[in-house]
Amino acid sequence: MKLDFEKSGGLIPAIVQHAKTSQVLMLGYMNQDALEQTRDTGLVTFFSRSRQTLWVKGESSGNILKLVSIEPDCDQDTVLVKAIPKGPTCHLGTTSCFGDKNVEGVAFLAHLYDVIERRKSANPESSYTAKLLQGPLIKVAQKVGEEGVETALAAAAEDRDEVIYESADLLYHLLVLLAARNIELEDVMDELQSRHGQ
Repeated sequence: MKLDFEKSGGLIPAIVQHAKTSQVLMLGYMNQDALEQTRDTGLVTFFSRSRQTLWVKGESSGNILKLVSIEPDCDQDTVLVKAIPKGPTCHLGTTSCFGDKNVEGVAFLAHLYDVIERRKSANPESSYTAKLLQGPLIKVAQKVGEEGVETALAAAAEDRDEVIYESADLLYHLLVLLAARNIELEDVMDELQSRHGQ
């Protein structure tokens, strides 16, 4: 990848996107050294314009960004960095510097899966999800079956609102089942895409 660092005085904008949810996490700037260090270490590194030095995102807080990929834009003067955040990206404690409300549409499923994953270590007395995850796997499997039947019955009754409600229950319990079996949502997406040549 040949990037045009000279166009903007040695720095290029780096848009960081959550690799699983597609949520935009932050905007930073990279020079050639920051780009190379990011590739070499697997930790997203920027050039601080105020301090005039390289900085690894999360080097003091521990809220690092683990690199997944870097893609240039069509003009070769901006990069899209896909990463997995470890903790909040923003210094205000939110996942994104643009707030936590920009996970919408089907990307919300990946966000929900991440929330479910975090519930694995929660107190089962205070979290229904934790109770399912820490209980016998057969209970989660039964819930998926139950919700599947309820969704089918709602569809047969041609009750649109009930189909939506039961489908939400089914999707939630299916995500819990995947998390319980340590199957990533991306694995299911990869299987679906392989069936359609995407």
